[in-house]
Amino acid sequence: MTVAEILSHVKFVVNPKGNKSAVVLDMDIWEQILTLLEDAEDADEMRKAFAVKEEIIPWNVAKEELKLGE
Repeated sequence: MTVAEILSHVKFVVNPKGNKSAVVLDMDIWEQILTLLEDAEDADEMRKAFAVKEEIIPWNVAKEELKLGE
């Protein structure tokens, strides 16, 4: 579901002056919002990980060096 579609399901609670003071969401919409936030957070972590310029060691070499193959 897109952000625009999610926003179409949002219900606002207004105070006596007519100002928005809270939001009411169905649980399935809330779960979709959480999924979108988690995906964005994961994507950010991936960008950070790829930005680090470290030497990549193949698993079989690392295993040998750590003596994990014995």
